[in-house]
Amino acid sequence: MSDNTLPPEPPCDPREKVKTFPTTSGVYLMKDGRGRVIYIGKAVNLRNRAGSYFTKQAAEDLRTANLVPEIKDLDYIVTDSEVDALLLEARLVKDVQPRFNQELKDDKTFPYLEIFIREEFPRVEFTRKPRPRGTKLYGPFTNAKRLRGAIAVLQQIFQFRTCTLDIKEADDRWRWFRPCLLASIRQCTAPCNQRISSEDYRRDIRRLRMFLDGKKEKLFKELRQEMQLAAKELKFEKAARLRDQITSLENLNLRGDLREHAQPEVFQVDPKRGLLGLKKVFDLPSLPRRIEGMDIAHLQGGETVASCVQFIDGLPFKQGYKRFKIRTVDGVDDFASMREVVSRHFRRLQQEGEPFPDLLLIDGGKGQLGAAMAALESIGVTPPFVCSLAKREEEIFLPGQSDPRVLSKHSFALRLLQYVRDESHRFAQQYHHLLRKKSTFGEEGKKP
Repeated sequence: MSDNTLPPEPPCDPREKVKTFPTTSGVYLMKDGRGRVIYIGKAVNLRNRAGSYFTKQAAEDLRTANLVPEIKDLDYIVTDSEVDALLLEARLVKDVQPRFNQELKDDKTFPYLEIFIREEFPRVEFTRKPRPRGTKLYGPFTNAKRLRGAIAVLQQIFQFRTCTLDIKEADDRWRWFRPCLLASIRQCTAPCNQRISSEDYRRDIRRLRMFLDGKKEKLFKELRQEMQLAAKELKFEKAARLRDQITSLENLNLRGDLREHAQPEVFQVDPKRGLLGLKKVFDLPSLPRRIEGMDIAHLQGGETVASCVQFIDGLPFKQGYKRFKIRTVDGVDDFASMREVVSRHFRRLQQEGEPFPDLLLIDGGKGQLGAAMAALESIGVTPPFVCSLAKREEEIFLPGQSDPRVLSKHSFALRLLQYVRDESHRFAQQYHHLLRKKSTFGEEGKKP
């Protein structure tokens, strides 16, 4: 060997190499001694997440104990956002099929994002049981909550529908259909009310698929060209919508932890059967597509808070959740607290021109229901269908009826009401615990 020939560099210790990783979001790739990728994962913070594999806990944990000794090198790919990292991880796992990701590839209980491409207005769903044909699948994903969060974030940008309505453009009855709250907050273009053509809607779905496939730069180019054309043709409303889409895509990394956007898991309730059950049991004129549930919780020292959760088409709609601090009631008084929160909530809906829910569920018995009805009467509101659900015997109370309704414990209608009630209770208690951690009370989490 000549004096000018440099000896090969010794392999880098992965424990030291990971310290040079950036603290941005991305995907990390674990490699064995032959340079083969044996595991792929995603991270909000690459340095922290990849570095966690080289701790004593990871070496002893059953989930990682076999992997850690085989890691001889590692690499990373930086992404613009946590959403990008989630999608890139799924694509790489599918293409590379690393050995330690194999159980994910073979296990059909992992979640997928599914697009029903054969429908006239394709819907997007989170699923653990993908269809064998007729849909476009993305996944499997390693984290259900983050996938749900990503779907919620992407829906804010591409405004696709997630409902199961059988919408046909040529059917005139959809012209008179009342869209759900998603249309009001610009999270769905409301094909159910013929507010968008099938052609325009499918173009939005095509762009969603471009993003999911990792063709982000191509998507930006297409959006900017169409925005400029719309402005040139004086179609300013269309140009503004395209501008907002571009801005939202650029700011994906500013949207926070995907877990914060995730909808709660739904396993014990069949939403469609639950809605049909409620319509039948209470003889409602139509399906109660928007359900709201309210609950009161007490803090130590007498402070009282309330929650209002929202379900659309039988599924939790987390962006519609609200919480309140009771302002006018001293001490513990559930009835007075319920009167205050119901009147505040419905007065706001009235002032802002927002539609009322199809069904309002009050957590409690006859007294809490009476307080809610008194609040609606005091502000001159014609109430929606209102009922209350008492915990002990799971009795349902209705306005003007002295005896409660008792449904079979296997009733789909009861299960859906229980889920709304339990979710409103959970959200109220969460606010309770949040405030207990603070030495002083701050502003409400979401103003009513």
